[in-house]
Amino acid sequence: MTQQRHELLFGSFITPSADHVEQVVALTRLSEQAGLDIATFQDHPYQPRLLDSWTLISYLAAATSRITLAPNVMNLPMRQPVVIARSVATLDLLTGGRVELALGAGGFWDAIEAIGGRRLTAGESVDALGEAVTIIREVWDAGTRGGVRVDGTQYRIVGAKRGPAPAHDVGIWVGAYRPRILRLVGRVADGWLPSLSYIEGGLAGLAQANRHIDEGAEAAGRDPASVRRLLNIGDHFTPGGSGALSGPLAQWAAQLTEITLEHGISGYILAGDDPAAIQRFGEEVAPAVRELVTKSRT
Repeated sequence: MTQQRHELLFGSFITPSADHVEQVVALTRLSEQAGLDIATFQDHPYQPRLLDSWTLISYLAAATSRITLAPNVMNLPMRQPVVIARSVATLDLLTGGRVELALGAGGFWDAIEAIGGRRLTAGESVDALGEAVTIIREVWDAGTRGGVRVDGTQYRIVGAKRGPAPAHDVGIWVGAYRPRILRLVGRVADGWLPSLSYIEGGLAGLAQANRHIDEGAEAAGRDPASVRRLLNIGDHFTPGGSGALSGPLAQWAAQLTEITLEHGISGYILAGDDPAAIQRFGEEVAPAVRELVTKSRT
């Protein structure tokens, strides 16, 4: 695939457990102390055992000073795009640019419908995602005169006021797996954020998924390299092991370097709530991968 031009990014993917509030806060602070770039949290508003992700992120923004925060990924069917845009821009302004936005088209439709959400087909959810990205960007475009008008198949916006603009160029990343939505990522998104465990074929499936994104970008006249590729990965650090992303830290660093160079992945988000794994990922794995990638490229 096209060589990526984004700087490497490393982060954590912390369970927003309502039963372990203090742990969630502590792991986020640990992520910052360990030198990670971003802390992320799943978003399932229909799940009572989980904290509301946006309320949590807002609280954690005040409990930290450097680390970037993001949903992983925000449940679009439960969140209105104009409100998403204003919420993200507001928090980005308050934090001095420490917010990114990752969106998901939706899943678990029984649960979504049970709490009042609208059930969509797979095709409708992809259409809704594309329209939502357009709406969010239009709302952020505070310098353009006139209201936001989007007459889509899933959203109809008829003159919404623009603004506020976020403090920095907030990236819109999308969690996606199937060909149609991957091509949408290439056409309209700033990044792709899947979980490795859900990619068909695992690491072997990355090349095909990347091709779909590249095709979408090229069809829209975009440079495929402008679309950042990120990856949620597990936290299986072990003394030994020969499988993908398992074994000792040195093996992890070598494997992540290979994935970066071969597939253009420039962001790795470690899923799991093990404080030792988060600390080692930030303090040992991330610097090692950065060094190996730099040496390989130069």
